[in-house]
Amino acid sequence: MVHLKRTAIANYISITRIVLSITLLCITPLSMLFLLVYILCGITDMLDGYIARKMHTESTFGSKLDSIADFIMMLVLMFVLLPFLPLTESIMMWIVIIGVIKVGSIVIVFIKYRTFEMLHTYSNQVVGFVLFLYPMSLYVTPSHVLLCIICMIATFAALEKLLIHVGSIVLATNRKSIFSKS
Repeated sequence: MVHLKRTAIANYISITRIVLSITLLCITPLSMLFLLVYILCGITDMLDGYIARKMHTESTFGSKLDSIADFIMMLVLMFVLLPFLPLTESIMMWIVIIGVIKVGSIVIVFIKYRTFEMLHTYSNQVVGFVLFLYPMSLYVTPSHVLLCIICMIATFAALEKLLIHVGSIVLATNRKSIFSKS
């Protein structure tokens, strides 16, 4: 019984991120309350995996729940922050290309392994961190510069995951980089 409760802690944190992400839809974008809830979302994103590893309660369900929470947060943020993005045609095309690469990676995993899985590579974590800083960075850096930096890092991360999936014989869910074996 105690093990079940310990296992659930990281999952509850992921569920909290889902709830907080959806809450962002009801808050004025870039307001102080928005940034506070947004920072809480980021903290839960860092904590769920950390706690699961520290408590030795990692699970396939927890990993998938974390990916779902990340995906929901990304969708909410795209919807909420889209009006604040200086989206030129070239930036929009770049984002579409990144999306196509990511969808291609998901399709390859599904075809090869009959499952839905997203790798948590180091480059993907860097993208997440840079994206996390984006709303707060708008106060100090021109947003078009930030978008180009984010797109460069996201392109590398998407291509890295695609190459890992294409080149792997087995699903390497713990692979952190194209330069590592597992």
